[in-house]
Amino acid sequence: MASMKKAVLIPDSFKGTMSSEQIISIMKERILAYHPDCQIVSIPVADGGEGSVDAFLAALGGEKVTVKTKGPWNEDIDSFYGMLPDGTAVIEMAASAGLPQVGDRKDPSKTTTYGVGQLILHAAKNGAKKLVIGLGGSATNDAGCGAAAACGVSFYDADGKAFVPVGGTLDKIARIDTSTLAEEVKALPVTAMCDIDNPFYGPTGAAAVFGPQKGADPAMVEELDGKMRKLSEVIIRDIGIDLQQIPGSGAAGGMGGGMKAFFSAMLQMGIDTVLDVTDFVNLAAGADLIFTGEGKIDGQSLRGKVVIGVARRAKEMGVPVAAIVGDIGDNIEGAYENGVTGIFSTNRVAVPFKEAKTRAESDMRLTMDNLLRFMKSMGL
Repeated sequence: MASMKKAVLIPDSFKGTMSSEQIISIMKERILAYHPDCQIVSIPVADGGEGSVDAFLAALGGEKVTVKTKGPWNEDIDSFYGMLPDGTAVIEMAASAGLPQVGDRKDPSKTTTYGVGQLILHAAKNGAKKLVIGLGGSATNDAGCGAAAACGVSFYDADGKAFVPVGGTLDKIARIDTSTLAEEVKALPVTAMCDIDNPFYGPTGAAAVFGPQKGADPAMVEELDGKMRKLSEVIIRDIGIDLQQIPGSGAAGGMGGGMKAFFSAMLQMGIDTVLDVTDFVNLAAGADLIFTGEGKIDGQSLRGKVVIGVARRAKEMGVPVAAIVGDIGDNIEGAYENGVTGIFSTNRVAVPFKEAKTRAESDMRLTMDNLLRFMKSMGL
């Protein structure tokens, strides 16, 4: 290519330093300085947590729908979801059950995902054709039972009385009836964005790994974990799914498992969801180069984080991929087999993260400039 005619920008955020949107704007500015006529396709990456709705709306257009729902403490709050032009509703559970909403009142034995279910039901009744649910940033450990109850799933105690379970009452569930799920919701395909593969319960389960950051002390972790085990047995008996065998079922206080059991959702890596929902293959068709990136690329990234997820699709299309990353770890050779063409670190002066953080934007600009200058000199 004598000059870059089309570039696709799809970086992950650099956690704690720059958002996906910030990185895109720096990349775009530098590309246009060298290739003023280049067509730029920007796809901010959503990971399922806070900001996911905005990222999808920024990439595809659509509207933000505001709804009054219950919050994590069953209080009335203003919440929202995104409705994309093709009828996909994007819901981030953090909008109605998020950690920031509980402030200092952290207690995963009492908080609820009921409001998330209200968002799902509203979107379904509002003409959504499919649902994408972002699992991340939750303050709950109710295995999505609150959300399911809001959408009509019935939970009964030993006396046959219906109730809305929370983390601390999961062991009171004697019977579950999913046939009462709202018809509008039943009809919709559901994808849950989930970047972790923790099981439902046990030492690497929902309560043990994520309970402490939601306010659970060791005694509560043990108690919540035991209740998750009991719920799991009821789900095996009444729904026929062993959530413990499903990687990611422990995500977001067991919401990953609840999405699967109560909503028949597909659990999918965030980046794969982004690539599917944005119709990446069409958006990126005819691109000369794809720029992606993440805070650190290492052996873990090969499991399917953003860079690898993008590179795999790009490889099928035969488009080269430049990964601009904060830090390069060991054992990343597999990235090249997956479709990454080159990996470039923005850590220009080999400083620790604390210092690198303060210069992240200028380092990103200089790294992009360096790469584009080199390419230009090669006639690219």
